[in-house]
Amino acid sequence: MTTRAVDTLEALARFGHALSDPTRARILVGLREAPAYPAELSERLGVSRQSVSNHLACLRGCGLVVAVPEGRRVRYELVDGRLRHALGDLEALVLEVDPALCSTAEADATGVPA
Repeated sequence: MTTRAVDTLEALARFGHALSDPTRARILVGLREAPAYPAELSERLGVSRQSVSNHLACLRGCGLVVAVPEGRRVRYELVDGRLRHALGDLEALVLEVDPALCSTAEADATGVPA
């Protein structure tokens, strides 16, 4: 697998993509607390192991988590301690939103929220 460094805007876009899915966001919050194995995350989040594995692959691809082999098991953790701090800052935010203008539904092809 080939990896590459990304600039600030692409890094922010990848972070936003990772957080755009509730399960991925929950995984990141869980890994903020401590590294974990996929089976633990699956049990804690109440989602299938396959789903957790797919989301972890996405998070690895976005450069936010790293897989650490431990014998026959693989432990996942945040790639950088600064992500722990950033996630904490985001959790502390309280937003006032206008649902008519900013829906959490998927955006249509034009990028405008549905």
